[in-house]
Amino acid sequence: MTTLTHRTRRTEVSKNSEKKVESEEDTNQERSLDNEDSGDSKDIRLTLMEEVLLLGLKDKEVLLKSDSPTGDVLLDETLKHIKATEPTETVQTWIELLTGETWNPFKLQYQLRNVRERIAKNLVEKGILTTEKQNFLLFDMTTHPVTNVTEKQRLVKKLQDSVLERWVNDPQRMDRRTLALLVLAHSSDILENVFSSLTDDKYDVAMNRAKDLVEQDPEVEGTKHSATEMIWAVLAAFNKS
Repeated sequence: MTTLTHRTRRTEVSKNSEKKVESEEDTNQERSLDNEDSGDSKDIRLTLMEEVLLLGLKDKEVLLKSDSPTGDVLLDETLKHIKATEPTETVQTWIELLTGETWNPFKLQYQLRNVRERIAKNLVEKGILTTEKQNFLLFDMTTHPVTNVTEKQRLVKKLQDSVLERWVNDPQRMDRRTLALLVLAHSSDILENVFSSLTDDKYDVAMNRAKDLVEQDPEVEGTKHSATEMIWAVLAAFNKS
């Protein structure tokens, strides 16, 4: 079950708290979505997988329309598998294969190896994480603590703003990358981490709006004009798992 089905330390959003935030909604809905990432760092560019891993640290067919190389090792490895497969598989099957959640002996070659560690190493190279060894009696374990707290805070604030100050109440009008990140964060059970620094009232509003978003019918949303079908296909696959 995901974060959105667990409310261990918060109460249901009250009508008063919803009204406080909704009072600014009309004005915020008119804000240009082209400026969604205007405050982002210009020096550090993260992939969606790196952002999801970073959000999950404490202090999935692919979202592409082309099989051309992307420059990201993991993504290119995934595309290579998908391109070479006949007959084609469904999004849900690819998620199960690539994450190792299926043990079909004829499909083991499609599993991506050491995904978390490889993404963590990418973040180390970008100066966001570091590498340390921790001793656990009989063995040492490699860990990757966050060193660039500013970058993580920027990412957290971006998602918080997307369901508060920049909330547009329509997934078709949301920045596509932000929508994808919310879906992946929900499916990875880390949204509570993202919203935990908010006040109680804002936390409840953020969680309820995120809950409403990911509980949309993917089959309906994916057929709407200008919809990014792959995002909804991935959400549908996670909902079925």
